Parts: sequence; C-alpha cells; structure tokens
Amino acid sequence: MLRRALICLFALLPFAAARADSGPAPAEIKIGHLHASSGAYASISMPVYTALKMWVDQTNASGGAFVKAYNKKIPLKLISYDDQSSTATAATLYNQLITQDKVDMLVSDSGSVLTSVAVPIAKEHKMFLFDPTGTGAPFFVDNPYIALIADPVSTIWPKYIADFLNDDGVKAGIKRVAILYSTNDFTGTQANAVRGFIKNAGKLDIVYDQGVPTNTSNYTVLINNIAAANPDAVITLGYTGNDIAFLRNLQDSGQKFRFLFSIYPGIETATLLKNVGADGLNGLFTYVTSAAYEYKPEVGMNLEQFREAFEKVGPASGVEFGFNAIAGYTVALVLQETLAHADALDQESLKKAVFGLSGKLKTLDGTFELDEHGAQIGEITPLGQIHKDGKNVKLTVVYPHELATGQADLSGK
Repeated sequence: MLRRALICLFALLPFAAARADSGPAPAEIKIGHLHASSGAYASISMPVYTALKMWVDQTNASGGAFVKAYNKKIPLKLISYDDQSSTATAATLYNQLITQDKVDMLVSDSGSVLTSVAVPIAKEHKMFLFDPTGTGAPFFVDNPYIALIADPVSTIWPKYIADFLNDDGVKAGIKRVAILYSTNDFTGTQANAVRGFIKNAGKLDIVYDQGVPTNTSNYTVLINNIAAANPDAVITLGYTGNDIAFLRNLQDSGQKFRFLFSIYPGIETATLLKNVGADGLNGLFTYVTSAAYEYKPEVGMNLEQFREAFEKVGPASGVEFGFNAIAGYTVALVLQETLAHADALDQESLKKAVFGLSGKLKTLDGTFELDEHGAQIGEITPLGQIHKDGKNVKLTVVYPHELATGQADLSGK
C-alpha cells in the first residue's frame, strides 16, 4: 500500500508543480478588445467583434475555455470598448485595457489604421498583441509582442495580382498598369509590394502611380487622370468606403479597363453589392477569401456551419456575413488554442503558445502560419473575378492555376 501511495504521489508531482507555478486559478480570463461601431472602419470592425462575442458566449455556455495552465475550464470575460474609428480614442482605450482593466489577452481593432496605435502601446507594456487584420509591414519590425492572426501580411497579399498580370496578363496583351492607393499602412504596403513585383519582373510598364488620403470620397478627377494614361490594367487599393466611392464614380464616368482590381468586393461582398450593385461589380478582379473558398478545418466550425451560426446573431445587430466575420472567429480559435496550450498566462507563455501553433493549426480560414516576426504567411488569398448572376454575383478563382475554378475574362466588358 505504501508503494502504491508513493507511485501515485510521484505521478502527481509534475501537475502539482505546474499548479504551484501558475498560482490559484483566476475566476475568469479577461480578453481586452476594441471595436468601431461607427465611422470609416465600422464595416470591417463590427463583424470581427460580433464573431468574437459569439464565440465567448458559446464558450461560456459550455463552462468556459480549457486552460492548460490550470487543467480546467475557466469562464471568459470580453471587455470591448467602442473607439468609433478614432485613433486618438483607440490609444486611450488600449491603455485603459492594459493598465486599468488588466486584461489577460489583448486583441486589437480591425485594420491597419486602428491597429497602428495598439502596436507601440502593447510593445511599451510588454503585452502580447493578438492582431486580427492589421497587416501593415512596419508592425512586425523589431517587435516581439505581436502576431497577425486572420490574414496575410500586406507584403504578400498582392503577389497573385502581379503574378497573374506578369503571366496570363502579358500573354493576353496587357502592357500598361495604373496603381491608385490610399496612403495608410495596409494599402500603402500593398502598393509598395505590387509595384516591386511588377518592376522586378520587367514585363509591364507602370504608367500611373498615385497615393491619395484614405478619407478620399470623390474619385472623378482621379479616374479621368488614370484614363488619360491609357492603362490596360488598373489596380485600386483602398478600404471599403474607398472602393464604394471609386466604383460608383467609375460607373458614372463610363470608363472601362481590361483588368480592374479592388480589394473589398472579395472581402465584404454583400456590402459592396448593396452599395455598388451587380453591374458595378461585374468583371472586377479581387481577392478570394475564406468566405468564398472552402478550406477543411481541423479546429472549429467549417464555413457552412459558421455561416449558419453567424446568421443567427449578425443580422440582428445589423452586421453582414463576410470575410471579417471569419477573421473574428479565427481570432477566437487562436485564443482558444493558445489557452489550451500555454503553460501559464504570462505574456511570454502566451507568445510561446501562439508561435507553437504556427503551421499546425488549420481553421476555416486556412493554415495558420507565422514567420519569425509574427507576420502571417499562411491564409493566402487567391485572385478571383466577379461575374454578374442576375441581381447577385458569383466569384471565380482564376489564379494561381492549381486553385482555379474558372478562367479569367480580360475583355473589360
């Protein structure tokens, strides 16, 4: 009996030591987050917040999230403040989450503009930042306190645009390219990247290259200037509001281009369809996200299951399903798996657990993979083309060829 007792005691020692190092289990895990219910970034922010809150509610309904450090489920508390799309307000609220609320895990607001103020604050406080969709390349320079969770870093987003133009585009007679971009970390970085890809290949001439403020709302003069440069391909890089304004002005102008690319028709298709219409989106090239391309997840719901679950909560809040809803759920799954793998709740342990997921975690958003700086290099977005389907639209993957579900139409009609 003594021998059995000793064996049981030694078996429990590692677990007891881990519990001793972690201290007593907290009553709840506090997740700090910001969202924008109004302003320029509400359309990309609210779907992330809605999906994150849905996951917290569902998780708490089942007893909480499993936390490895305490070998038990612990309830979650989501503390999410409204920054109203203001970087000044966001800066104050990020500080509040860290210094007053003392959250365990910090999640930034959506997009590079509102993430840009979180990065230095989190770094100063040595707080690991779970970054949903802030893809600006500068965030990942000399910064050990960040990981991009739900979409790839801006430097690699446009690779398939350039590859398509340098390959299929050149074969079809595309020679001249125009680039119009909003001057922020997200689209400015993409403009630098696509410019570099095109120049390095040496097959195309860039005949127009212009940056404009992100708050630009009238593109009539810019469209006329682009048309005067006589490009075969036009690449526009902006946020949702920029794309809506540009595409509306383009319809009014009557101008046509053989290849026209915009970001958000493939990311927030329902919003663009409502504001621009099927005719305005027809023939447009865009990114194909996990909202339109089904991956096989090993963790969490698949696309159909998640869409069904989100439709029960999103529309009631005035939030439409799209990629950013998937981004919010992807963040939730990474938080879930981080807690399930971290040996403790200190920031270094959380960071180690997040990086330990790299290349191993497969969700409905694709394969989660980080480089050594925390930039997302998985979850790549193929190039697609939108086609009118009655009053609706459908999205076809056209590049790379191994993922293609149809062929590109470069007629510009």
